[in-house]
Amino acid sequence: MPKVESTLKQEKIPTQRIKPLYRASQVVWYIVGVIEILLMFRFFLKLFGANPLAGFTRFIYGATEIFAGPFFLVFGVSRAEGAVFEWSTLLAMITYVVVALLIVKLLVMGKPVTTEEADAKLPGQEKI
Repeated sequence: MPKVESTLKQEKIPTQRIKPLYRASQVVWYIVGVIEILLMFRFFLKLFGANPLAGFTRFIYGATEIFAGPFFLVFGVSRAEGAVFEWSTLLAMITYVVVALLIVKLLVMGKPVTTEEADAKLPGQEKI
């Protein structure tokens, strides 16, 4: 059998700063995921003409009102035989994903980098 030698390497970046950034990005994606799922339920309930008096439908409409509300007047609503196509809900879903991407990118920018990482990445950024 071949002999394998292993050595422990000391991390160059303290993980005390990286772990909270990783956890914060997880929290952001979890919250946005929950919002997206609720908005998706809203979109499909409206699209399929769900009974607004049903308990589940009322819950979804009430829970998503705060997230979809700012977008209600941006687009009109398309209606056909009881079904409602809410463009504003789709806009809200896209907007929240873009905001989450920007927040996570901002968190990643706060991550400490080694000199080697900076030397490798900076020349590519200067071309932009």
